[in-house]
Amino acid sequence: MTVQDTTADLHAFTRDWQEWHTAQEARLADPHGFLAITGLHWLGDEPQRFPDAPGAWSTGADGVVVVLDDGEELVVDGAPVHGEHRFGVFPERGGVNAVWGDAVIEVAKRGGHDIVRPRHPDTPLRTAFTGTPAYPPHPRWAVTGRYTAFDEPRPTTVGAAVEGLEHVYDAPGRVEFELDGRPLALTAFPGRRPGSLLVLFTDVTSGVTTYAANRALALDPPAADGTVVLDFNRAANLPCAYTDLATCPLPPAENRLPVPVEAGEKIPRERGGS
Repeated sequence: MTVQDTTADLHAFTRDWQEWHTAQEARLADPHGFLAITGLHWLGDEPQRFPDAPGAWSTGADGVVVVLDDGEELVVDGAPVHGEHRFGVFPERGGVNAVWGDAVIEVAKRGGHDIVRPRHPDTPLRTAFTGTPAYPPHPRWAVTGRYTAFDEPRPTTVGAAVEGLEHVYDAPGRVEFELDGRPLALTAFPGRRPGSLLVLFTDVTSGVTTYAANRALALDPPAADGTVVLDFNRAANLPCAYTDLATCPLPPAENRLPVPVEAGEKIPRERGGS
């Protein structure tokens, strides 16, 4: 391979990473993305009203209920609702988005608790967002590993960004790989797409140049022989890196890497990063 070919490959690698990073920031700063959240409200038996959402909200054995006053309206699944509306019981990590004017009211279950989490486009955290600092991408941080499935998915309990909250994931397996000749491994959780994986981790940079609590790395489905690529250049911040109104999971204890991963997204400017 010539120097020209190597340079072209590096340019293509950098361009692909920049497209990924731009898309990450666009999702984060969407008018109803995580930067637009104005409150994290925990529901109970007694109806409660909140300053950033209409109606009185409660939950019980039959799920979440909102009672709207005269003149108040939500749009749920494209249909306007008035008076009492029953959302029903949500599965863990499930929920719906109800529309209220230019805002979206997220109604969901996190860590076994029903929540209301309004998202308003004009919140200062979103309107002042200027992007997330990151390490310059480099191919050395894209490593090939091997995925090994567990005999059965292992229920794995992890902490959360909210103190006292826990999340439970069925971990399907683990990924073994090397960085600078050092053998390492990460427990994997199911990803967004069928067959894909997600690993949550910290490393020696956590709390120094990268967000202290966690970073996330999405992995494509492993090949038939278990081969999988871990591109740490795409190690991404979760919403809790930007706002205290997120319920993000923490990595399992075994995913605390004893090496510095100087790749991917850094501490957000909103948390003092630069």
